[in-house]
Amino acid sequence: MGLIVSPIVEGKLAAWEELVEGITGPRKEEFADFNRRYSLTRHAVWLAKLPQGWAAVVLIEGPGAGDFLPRITKSTHDFDRWLSSRLAEVHGIDVSMPPPGSPPELKFDVRL
Repeated sequence: MGLIVSPIVEGKLAAWEELVEGITGPRKEEFADFNRRYSLTRHAVWLAKLPQGWAAVVLIEGPGAGDFLPRITKSTHDFDRWLSSRLAEVHGIDVSMPPPGSPPELKFDVRL
């Protein structure tokens, strides 16, 4: 499982919303194929308003959750290249590099 909290670049909220609309709408099948190719079984995203601005909170599950971001930057698949460039635009990150800071630390996980 991977959990990513990624700030959205100031002024890029509309572009982020377009990205979400794209992968849940017209590019939904491509996104499903992407998840299959990278062995991701769950991809959930929340939009959070923080004191310093907007952020995406992303939960990724599946065997490929630990290393799919750097792998997509090496891909020649059209969808992967599109997604990588959109993530760079709206989050201001180089997805080939690990996110700055420490990954979130799981303190508890209760499932009934």
